[in-house]
Amino acid sequence: MTVRPFLPYADRRLHIPADPVEAVTETVRMIWDDMIDTMEAMPGVGLAAPQIGIMLRLAVVDASESRGQVVRMANPELLHVSVKLRSHEEASPNLPGVSARIERPRAVTVRFLNMDGEIEERDFVGLWATSVQHQIDHLDGRMYVDHLSPLRRKMLVQKSAKLARRA
Repeated sequence: MTVRPFLPYADRRLHIPADPVEAVTETVRMIWDDMIDTMEAMPGVGLAAPQIGIMLRLAVVDASESRGQVVRMANPELLHVSVKLRSHEEASPNLPGVSARIERPRAVTVRFLNMDGEIEERDFVGLWATSVQHQIDHLDGRMYVDHLSPLRRKMLVQKSAKLARRA
């Protein structure tokens, strides 16, 4: 397995939709394995393939306290979202050093291709739901800062760039 580098926020690939996965192949499974290693190295609770430059609709999520309960998803799509919202501080390794409180639906139902290439529908609640929605945003060419006002987004992007120059 491999820990892969993250694309910087300015990379245009982070701002365009990823391509659908035709089938879950051994290559897809190897990409998921690398994504899990990369997510754990952050550490984080989710990762979408475009974050590491792979323009496929692949995501991994593990919001469990004990870890090791990762969900691998290809072509995830939201089927249902709760009316009740949940606020959570979100961040991304593609925009290091900054974060913002984002409100998203507290619970979601998602359909995706699982590790066996079968269609699965699953409900996610709390941090799991937040992470799944965050990853789907990445797959759609959006980032959490796109949920902010243009001024707040600009401030965070500039702050991240300033921090990166210092490092």
